[in-house]
Amino acid sequence: MITTKQLRYFEALARTEHFGKAADLCAVTQPALSMQIKELEAELGAQLVERRGKLVIVTAAGAEIAKVARRILADISELETMADQNFCPLRLGIIPTVAPYILPTLFDAFGGGAAALRPLHIREAQTATLLAELDDGLLDLVMLATPVDPELESMPLFEDRFYLVAPPSGPPEETGSVSAEMLKAQRLLLLEDGHCLRDQALSFCESRNVLNIDTFGMTNLTTLVQMVSAGMGCTLLPEMSLPIETARGSIRVLRIESPEPRRTIGLVWRKSSRRGDEFRALGRTIAASRQNHPEREMS
Repeated sequence: MITTKQLRYFEALARTEHFGKAADLCAVTQPALSMQIKELEAELGAQLVERRGKLVIVTAAGAEIAKVARRILADISELETMADQNFCPLRLGIIPTVAPYILPTLFDAFGGGAAALRPLHIREAQTATLLAELDDGLLDLVMLATPVDPELESMPLFEDRFYLVAPPSGPPEETGSVSAEMLKAQRLLLLEDGHCLRDQALSFCESRNVLNIDTFGMTNLTTLVQMVSAGMGCTLLPEMSLPIETARGSIRVLRIESPEPRRTIGLVWRKSSRRGDEFRALGRTIAASRQNHPEREMS
């Protein structure tokens, strides 16, 4: 079988027409280089060079093969460059209750501006879909609520508190915070099945004995906020969504008394990936960039 080593050694020999100089270029001994050339000739069934001590004369067949070898080596070099971490696009999956609100941070992390996001391919989907695609190798990295499968590598990025979003008037009458007892009397609107935010909200409701829960098949937080604004009930919003979602309707945002419900947003990747150091560096950059995008200050 012809190897890239043989092609590289022969290309250097054809270019220098000298065994010693070719060996120096390839950082090998002359005997090692000579042996690889002989093996290449045997594999091709053709004489590539005529040997005159350390000097060589490239045969007609050798000259043509040297041209092909240069093209092959150039293509291999291009493939290696494309595979380099600095050039290879990063396929990042993000859950829907994070994606719309993390984009400014990602812009910062990648240098600002849409052009800076060219090496980043973003996929928005629910947690189960993202984890399946990560396992299948269709994604390199996912950003979601942790913890997840312990067989995966993960890095926490930030804590994201939940707030109660209520209609502009009516119960609860408080304007600053709401207690667990007050929550029991509220009609709580949640996202449809499949969203991890729904599961986290249900877990919180179960711990607070909140039983009046409705799901209308809603798939995004914006729709929930509009329903709240229309007086159809209350909902829980993650803190990172407040600057965008609270500007879309007439609503009140109430802090939930301690212990506050919250989720941890993190990066997750396969333990077998060789890009772990790159992912951790990206995570540190994202966490630092979020300092420039503070959430709405709550009273």
